[in-house]
Amino acid sequence: MCLCMFAGVDIIYAQHAESDSITGKVHQIPDVTVSVRKTPQAVKATSPLQVMGKMEMERLGVHEVADAVRHFSGVTVKDYGGIGGLKTISVRSLGTQHTGVIYDGVAVSDCQSGQVDISRFSLDNVSQLTMTIGQSDDIYQTARAFASAGVLTIQTSRPDFQETSYHVNANLKAGSFGLVNPSVLYNQKVTDNTSLSFYGDFLRADGNYPFKMWNGNALIDSKRNNSDIRTYRAEATLYTSFTSTQDLQVKAYLFDSERGLPGGVIYDNPYAAERLFDKNYFGQFRYENRFSDRLKLQALGKFNYSWNRDYNDEASGITDDRYRQTETYLSATLWGDLGKGFSLSLAQDFAYNYLHTTLDQCQFPQRYTLLTALGAQYQRNSFTATASLLNTYITEDVRIGTAAADRKRLSPAFSVSWKPFGEIGLRFRASYKDIFRTPTFNDLYYLVIGNSSLRPETTKQGNLGVTWSGSKLGFLDFLSLSADTYYNKVKDKIVAVPTMFVWKMMNVGKVKTIGVDVNLSAESRVTDWLKFYLTTNYSFMQAEDVTDPDSKTWRNQIVYTPRHSGGGNFTIETPWVNLSYNLTYASERYTLAQNLPDYRIKPYSDHGISLSRKFSWKRHQLRVQLDALNLSGKNYEVIRFYPMPGRNYKLSINYYL
Repeated sequence: MCLCMFAGVDIIYAQHAESDSITGKVHQIPDVTVSVRKTPQAVKATSPLQVMGKMEMERLGVHEVADAVRHFSGVTVKDYGGIGGLKTISVRSLGTQHTGVIYDGVAVSDCQSGQVDISRFSLDNVSQLTMTIGQSDDIYQTARAFASAGVLTIQTSRPDFQETSYHVNANLKAGSFGLVNPSVLYNQKVTDNTSLSFYGDFLRADGNYPFKMWNGNALIDSKRNNSDIRTYRAEATLYTSFTSTQDLQVKAYLFDSERGLPGGVIYDNPYAAERLFDKNYFGQFRYENRFSDRLKLQALGKFNYSWNRDYNDEASGITDDRYRQTETYLSATLWGDLGKGFSLSLAQDFAYNYLHTTLDQCQFPQRYTLLTALGAQYQRNSFTATASLLNTYITEDVRIGTAAADRKRLSPAFSVSWKPFGEIGLRFRASYKDIFRTPTFNDLYYLVIGNSSLRPETTKQGNLGVTWSGSKLGFLDFLSLSADTYYNKVKDKIVAVPTMFVWKMMNVGKVKTIGVDVNLSAESRVTDWLKFYLTTNYSFMQAEDVTDPDSKTWRNQIVYTPRHSGGGNFTIETPWVNLSYNLTYASERYTLAQNLPDYRIKPYSDHGISLSRKFSWKRHQLRVQLDALNLSGKNYEVIRFYPMPGRNYKLSINYYL
């Protein structure tokens, strides 16, 4: 008897070849195959974990990271409209700066604003997206990965050369509003231990889509202008194994874009001429040495260079501001198995950040960060417990003016998962995390609104949840459910406050959030040629300002946070064509802290349909997908006065060899 794992299913083959006791002959008994689906990682996790692989991305028909992330519960995507609009994510109302992004094991950062624009990453060469909220079960990670309230992990595709020494994956997308987006991924096996991967893409679009929206009592029927975008992106990755226990991955990344910023829709002033130029280059490496089954070490590093130019030809005069930031980052993590289910890890990170701008009052800040994380895990049978302690030390200085004081803090976290009923797939989980986010360079030093006396914005996260999964349930091949209720408390929230003459960044905010996240996933094979998939998610999020009982904003929902949101996908797979229907929904939101009708943004729902078909001959594969997006044609707003495109279409052709 042998045990094999393939595509997430355990398969057991059994043969019986003993002699018949009556005839003495040997009878050949046909192979017997028993299939048992592995329990998904998200069901076993001690904290909310959501995973989306390449096959699921294709099934959902998503083309961008932001579109995929919208299918995660508890996650809010801020979208400024159109293909060129900035897209950032917030987890459970905590704010964009509390959400970390990790790309192939190394963190992506922006010390100037603290926000990562996820639109600059392509899905064409991504194999998996993972969203972790709170404490992660993976203690074999960098210290920076412990330092966020939520983490989006983007894992690119790693080449597989079992059948051939090279692969080509070419993709072409075209669609409404002048969209053209070709890309190529090429993998080459150099030796038995070394391979190379090259990826490049180009994107351009006019983005001048028509829209209708109300601004006060006036209906604006117009077209977006200054919405064009042009981007170039390239990656080169080296994979090598020095020995069977030592691996190295080296990556170089380039992103170059120019886009127009159309601005908010104002009835009597549609003019927009602001242009944003971005250049981002980085190089990173990851080395791992598995000394034994019980001891391993990973070391990684990165140098990041980011340059931005904000040009605006306004009636009041031309502004041309330029920003340059660099980061040097090093990390090492040691993991050891102590036996009897116990394991420990120790991670040490160092980062150096520097910001240079052409602004008259630039203080040229630089920051030194030391992060030390100690992690522990106990895993035995049906019980898992994870704990960590993060120590943060930050010091910085400026060339002009006063630098912020040094910051030192210990941040604990723990989580547990328990499966009490044996074979029944029911699990209970609980987690807690005390974490904070450091004020950004903009918060501390930007022109006259910066405040170098700001304290870190602290967050306490608590979560209680239940998960369950089962196979072969009547007409369902698989069913998975999870439900989590949570409580978040934010203290010293950093907000802009009007003083006597100017606005100033201040620590004045307190926010309490209670919420519920529910996820459901089901599969059913009706016949040999017909299969159904269903995924749904729902989030309730009551995030209220509790700063001052005498304030007009007391117990008001915080800005841009819907109380109700969710989405779903229903897919039908056949040998001829696959049909996928997607839905996302968000209830009303408010643009200002006081929840008055004038500041209300209407609820919206976005419906889309995808048709796809795969063709195969020999080693060649061709996949064609046609999308009809925003079927209702409504120019809903995610951000106030930034209307989204109406009904639009995309065609995607993918060739793989």
